[in-house]
Amino acid sequence: MTPLISICIPAYKRIEFLQRLLESIAIQTFRDFEVIITDDSPTHEVEELAIKYQSTFTVHYYKNEKVLGTPENWNEAIRRANGQWIKIMHDDDWFCDEESLGEFAQLAKQNQDKFIFSAYINNFLDKQETESVKPSGFRLRLLRKNPDTLLAKNCIGPPSVVLYKAGENEIFDKNLKWLVDIEFYIRKLKNKEFAFNNKPLINVGMSKEQVTSFCHTNPSVEIPEHQYFLKKNGVISLKNIWVYDAWWRLFRNFNIRQPKDLEKYTDGDWPPIINQIMKHLRCWPQWLLRIGVFSKFLMSLSFLKVKKKIK
Repeated sequence: MTPLISICIPAYKRIEFLQRLLESIAIQTFRDFEVIITDDSPTHEVEELAIKYQSTFTVHYYKNEKVLGTPENWNEAIRRANGQWIKIMHDDDWFCDEESLGEFAQLAKQNQDKFIFSAYINNFLDKQETESVKPSGFRLRLLRKNPDTLLAKNCIGPPSVVLYKAGENEIFDKNLKWLVDIEFYIRKLKNKEFAFNNKPLINVGMSKEQVTSFCHTNPSVEIPEHQYFLKKNGVISLKNIWVYDAWWRLFRNFNIRQPKDLEKYTDGDWPPIINQIMKHLRCWPQWLLRIGVFSKFLMSLSFLKVKKKIK
């Protein structure tokens, strides 16, 4: 019998984190699910741990023949799934309580063709601190109107907080790491509406070991990925001021002011609108651009000057 939900876990070492996740799955009151574990680890520790839970719930374990990495290990778990809905769970995240999966399932039954996500709790493992995260009503309205605004602020969160219908032949873009979740969400939401639960259902583990921690504020990662994203998604998205502001802040933060600055990180031509952003940034000293209110005002002037030229 096909389970309602496939919990897809791309694993890599970190046995103590994975055990915490599996324990949170074991206590769920909703039971119409399977667990798919795809393992990039060099040892058999993940497999041995998975075997221990086979009497508690349905577990399918797969050892990858070669290391797939992020996000291809995620995709491998998705490909192996048998459920009607896909629930990615990173191995350092876990369910908040025993009703969490049931609340996702209820949303799925009530919203058969929607992209589903919930609020979540960031757990800063190094500091022993937590932070409840949920999008504002303003951000949700922006998201409903234009999914491209996720580039300005990822108000959805990491993949562990989402649930989506299986069989849609959509996987994460293996060419991305920093923007991989945002690109996936935008692609999904271009074609469907979303349903949101404002109750935190997922605990998200935050640590320096994460791939996103390495990518964050790293221009050698962020600049090439933004270039790739722009080619894939098109410049028309910059007609939205929030998306335009995201590009303005990206170049401001990395002090990108002219084409030679981009050449340090990427090859190939950039569209004219990018040159316009750099041209306008060059008009102002970096110290002034670092003052948020001035930067926002100058960005708005820049946007008004070029909006009609964006095609």
